Amino acid sequence: MEPDQDQAAVGGPGAGEILSEALPDSGRIVLLLTTPRTAPGLLTFAAWEKLRAADAVLAADPDPAWLEAFAAAGVVPLDVAGLGVGERAGRLVEDASAGRELVWWGSDDGDPGLTDALAEHLSRRAVAAVPPEVEVLTGSYDLPGARLLDLVSVMDTLRSPGGCPWDAEQTHTSLLPYLLEEAHEVIEAVESGDPAHLQEELGDLLLQVVFHARVAEDGAGFGIDDVAADIVAKLVRRHPHVFGDATAGSAADVEVSWETLKAAEKSGRQGFEGIPATLPALAKAQKMLGRLTRAGADVDQAIEQAAKGDELAAALLRLVALARVSGEDAEAALRSALGRMVPPGQ
Repeated sequence: MEPDQDQAAVGGPGAGEILSEALPDSGRIVLLLTTPRTAPGLLTFAAWEKLRAADAVLAADPDPAWLEAFAAAGVVPLDVAGLGVGERAGRLVEDASAGRELVWWGSDDGDPGLTDALAEHLSRRAVAAVPPEVEVLTGSYDLPGARLLDLVSVMDTLRSPGGCPWDAEQTHTSLLPYLLEEAHEVIEAVESGDPAHLQEELGDLLLQVVFHARVAEDGAGFGIDDVAADIVAKLVRRHPHVFGDATAGSAADVEVSWETLKAAEKSGRQGFEGIPATLPALAKAQKMLGRLTRAGADVDQAIEQAAKGDELAAALLRLVALARVSGEDAEAALRSALGRMVPPGQ
């Protein structure tokens, strides 16, 4: 072996210089990762720089909307959807090995198997030469709440032609039992203190909201965006101490402000209008007594008139009134006690 070759082999002085002179630029593969929940064109500055500067951009069946965004930026991806995963990896390694920088535009499905195939091709390449460098670059990120878009999309697929026949047949009325059941299961999950259980049940309840909104698109003329827009507007309107110039020094102040604003918005409401008829009796009684209190009515007299001599009914209503004065929820208190009741034989 020649002295200079031996010196380079053991990593002696000058080894780096000799290696860099002996081998060409190994090139680079940039794996550009993006979230499918980002609108076409919305990428980080670094991602757009990589795309524009790349010798080639490869993708598998890119979204047409993204192709338009690429074209506007002067980027023309090469569609290799016709190649298998292993062939795509081989193409990336082979083309980059010529000293070029290639960008792989990640697919919405995460390109399963591509990284393993790349590792295999790079290992083979390393036997005979320095393989291309691999860089992973995140080009876009999910914002909080972005996964809600997935739920909306899945629900739309289920209700659309070619989707699920059962989902397609449902109406607001047919879904009501599920809405009620899921609401009760959320209550049960909260009282269980199990975070995993609560997460699951909140998802089931959220599905009901999205389901009803999707049903409404087919007849009532509104959808999930309208539902969200309404509640956002209401939250902003009823929190002037956060989004406006009002002040609130305590939670009690916020409650007073909320009820005042609500009363102004519902100024045409009469009597007990707006209190759901399907509420459990204790919860409904608490709502009705609260309405009477805010109206300045004589609650004791109202209870006697409602009971009409039924002492049990009067006693129950007085207990609910007492709970309100104490700041307690009569429905929750009774439900909690029932949960602690010991079954017979135990």
